[in-house]
Order: sequence, then structure tokens, then C-alpha cells
Amino acid sequence: MPLKKNSKKSTKYIFVSGGVISGIGKGITSASIALLLKLSGYKVAPIKFENYLNLDAGTINPIEHGDPFLCEDGTEADMDVGSYEKFLSEDMGRDNFVTMGGIYQAVIERERRFEYNGEDVEAIPYITDEIISRIVRLGEKKDADIVLIELGGTAGEYQNVFYYEASRILTLKNPGDVIHVHVSYVPTPPHLGEPKTKPTQLSVRTLNSMGIQPDFIVARSEKYLDQRRRDRFALFCNMSGDAIISNPDVETVYEVPLILHQQTLDSKIQEKLRLPVRAPNLSDWEKLINKIKAKKSKSVEIAIIGKYFGTGDYQIRDSYAALFDALEHASWFNNVELKTRWIDAERVERHGIDELIGKPDGIIVPIGWGTRGSEGMIQAASYARERKIPYLGLCYGMQLAVVGFAQDVLGWKDANTTENKPRTRHPVIHIIASQKQHLKRRAYGGTMRLGAWDAIVKKDTRTFDFYKKYSEISEKTGLTSERHRHRYEFNNKYAKDFESRGLIISARSKLEGLVEIIELTKKDHPFYLGTQGHPEYKSRPLKPHPFFIEFLKTCSNQ
Repeated sequence: MPLKKNSKKSTKYIFVSGGVISGIGKGITSASIALLLKLSGYKVAPIKFENYLNLDAGTINPIEHGDPFLCEDGTEADMDVGSYEKFLSEDMGRDNFVTMGGIYQAVIERERRFEYNGEDVEAIPYITDEIISRIVRLGEKKDADIVLIELGGTAGEYQNVFYYEASRILTLKNPGDVIHVHVSYVPTPPHLGEPKTKPTQLSVRTLNSMGIQPDFIVARSEKYLDQRRRDRFALFCNMSGDAIISNPDVETVYEVPLILHQQTLDSKIQEKLRLPVRAPNLSDWEKLINKIKAKKSKSVEIAIIGKYFGTGDYQIRDSYAALFDALEHASWFNNVELKTRWIDAERVERHGIDELIGKPDGIIVPIGWGTRGSEGMIQAASYARERKIPYLGLCYGMQLAVVGFAQDVLGWKDANTTENKPRTRHPVIHIIASQKQHLKRRAYGGTMRLGAWDAIVKKDTRTFDFYKKYSEISEKTGLTSERHRHRYEFNNKYAKDFESRGLIISARSKLEGLVEIIELTKKDHPFYLGTQGHPEYKSRPLKPHPFFIEFLKTCSNQ
């Protein structure tokens, strides 16, 4: 499918693929390239293509594929889409995220509508045409100078072969306007003591077998590549030495754009795409890195009681990636060293809360669903309330804080969420009315209360003050917005009971009047706030979310 061109400009395309292993930082590399080009004055539109047949990431266990990133428009996307938002400081959405399931669905639905005019519908050209059309449409919709396409998985997997075929076709039909960046892993086996390039050589050979010759290799490794390794790459991958870019392990991923810029990858890409070469303005980014690396005046320890940390004998960060990112952003803003303890909620139930949690500077109960570990999370919320430890409850963490308050303060020992205890006599958290039919039909995917929802915040509350301090609210109307991803809500039937005992409902949704945020006064607690929304998905390194800033500030002052 040839691109539409005009006399003014033709859209350029950068494909980013991965080699050897998953999880090497292809998304960070893609986001870094996009940032460098944006700061060079180009309009860049990134898009992530995933291999799986799910229509989105919303139904995937976070232990399996990491924390789904929630967009303003309700799209439940891959974590890499979150990296695009954080690096570019731009909102992403459904146009920036595609799965193979979505591609197949679009082609099959088109066939059912007889839009192929009786042709036998085969993978090539129809699947590849659909892939290319998504790329082209994004460029046209965003009026982009450059579309950056990140291909999920690694070269050689059978699931993503059509993405590579689409890349080859697009390159063939638009010579000079398409380049391919291959991000690959260069291991240094401890028993050998030197980096080995053979895995990447084989990965590039796989690309060559599909008719693709990469223009650049971004080599992920523990340390910078030496000249010998660059020469080996150049010889065996049929490339010039200056097309081999080193991407070593660094203190923070936000340092990667500076490392790539030091090797002039941004100007090399512009030259390759026949664009005017412009230098990026990296002053704000350099200030951020200086702030990250600066000696910290204080340190805080935050205990996070969750249910998605474990995978076999290991613990993984990616299950709560957005939360950890938001905490880091706020720690740099506050100039505090952040330490986190990951505590499995089920272990709290088995071993007791005092032993496992102890005396951290703050406690967070994050997103979750279902009964597993919920009692441990309720205990954590109550523990923080009773011992005056700063507490931040996110979505499920807000709901279970309400349950704990009902059990401890209101004396309703059987109070619970109907998600976990359908027959409770005090359903303080219950299902949103509009969600009942979805569950009855087992329509789980993409049907939750998703995306940005406006809320009206009460004045003279701590929540209002937090938003106001960082210009995130209309002082006149009290209107603000957060992203949501839930089916259950605070039961308004019990609102007066809670308010009479000191729980403040500080925000309600503008449209439905649902309880969005609860808090305790400063007189009753140093910091106790629960939000039905997900502020972690809106936090960015250059603009942390007010809740995380104020939470860590309180923790550091305790």
C-alpha cells in the first residue's frame, strides 16, 4: 500500500524491532528516539504492535505481561505506551496501540461485510495491508512527520512475522522514507568475561532472511561496547561501524535519550530519512537527570502490599510498573531517596501484619481484583490508619480502606465488597449498576468504567489543596479528572454513616455522583487518602502527580 504524498512532505517511518530476548528495553529505546526527534522539532507519532490475540491488554494477568497501561480514552495498552507518554509528555490512546487479535478481527469483520468483493481472504496481502493501514492512518491523523513503529516480541517468532512482512513491503514501496532500528542484547557471560555478539548476529540474520537489513543496531549490554565489538557487528551484520549504537545499563531509563544523543543517533536517523538535521533541545531533560542523580537530603521507605508481585521463586516490578514510576517521579521532585518493600498480601494473612510491615514511612495498597490477598490488604489499610502511618489507596486500595473503616470504626464486622463477599449485610462497596449486565454476559474485556472521568472536589479538603497547589484543578468549579479502571464503587447508601464518623468524601464524579476520593483530616491522620481513580497513570517525570508528591513529602517529614 503506497503512502499518500504531497508536494510539501512525505511521512517518514521508523520500525523498531527486538532481538535475542524480550524485556531488553525496546520500548524505552523507542520512546527515547521519539523524544530526541520531537525535541529536534519533528512531530512524532509512536505506535506499538503486540503479538497476542487479545484485543487489548485489559484481560491479561499483570504477572504474565506486566501492568496494562491505562490511557485517557480508556485504552488498556502495553506498558511501552506508558513509556511514550512519560517521555513525550503527550497522551496516547487507541491509535497508538494495536494487537494481532485486533488486526485479525478487523480483517474478518471486513470479510463478513463482503468488503473484499468475494476474494479468498489470506494473510498476505490482507493482514499486512491492515497493519500498514494502521500505520498510515496514524501518521495522517496526527499530521506526523515521523511515525515510529515498535514491533512486539523478538525477530524470529512466528506470532509477529506479518509485522516484519509489513515493514518489508512498506520499505519497498517507499524507498528512502523507511528505516529499521534493531534493538538486541549483547550478553557478557561471567565465565568468559567478554561481551558476545553472536546472538545479535543470528538475530540480524533472521531479519535478513525476511528481506530486512537493519539501518541501525542498538546494542543493549551491561557496559558500553568497545571498538572490537563494534567492528565485529559491522563485519558480520553488513553494516558500517557508526551504525552500531551502544545502550548500556544506566541508573535511570530517562538517561537513555542522552546516551543515544551522545552517539549522534538522532542526527544519523535524520540524515538517513533525508530530513533537515536539527539538534534537540535537551536542557529540561538534562536538568531532570541532574535532579535524579543529585545527593538526596532524606530517604523514605514505602511498604507496598499487593497481590501481583510473585512469579515462581521471583518477584517482578512490571506488575506495578506505573506505580513504581510515579513514586520515582515524586521522589526526585522532593529530593528524597526512595526505598520500597514489596509485600505479598497473602503473606500478611498467613504471618501477621506487625512482623511483615513493621514501621515503614508510608504504606500503599494498589490496584487488584478478587478475594485472594484481600484480607491482607484490608489489614494493611487499617494498620496504617490506626498507627498514623501515611497511607495511599489506589482503586482497590481505596475500596478496601473503606471496608477496613467500616469494620473497625463503624463496628460492622461483616462489612465487605460484594466482589469478595456477595451476601454481606453491609455491602459498603458494590457493583456499579451499569456493570451488572456485562458480568451476566461474561463481557469482561473492555467493559469496565475506563478512561478519564471528571470529578468535582470539595473545597476545604486536603484533596482540593493538593490539586490546587500543582494547578491540577479549576479553583472556580472544583473540577478535575483522573483515569479509571473498575467495576465496583463506594455504596452511597452508607455515605452518611461514614461521614458521621470522620471519613470525608472529598470528590464525586461529575456525571454519576460516584464517590471518587476519600480522606481523613490532618487532625485525625498525617496523610490518609484513597482514590478510585489511578493517578499513577498520569504521572510523568517532568510533572509528577500531586498525590504522590504530597504523600512522599508527608512520609519524609514523619
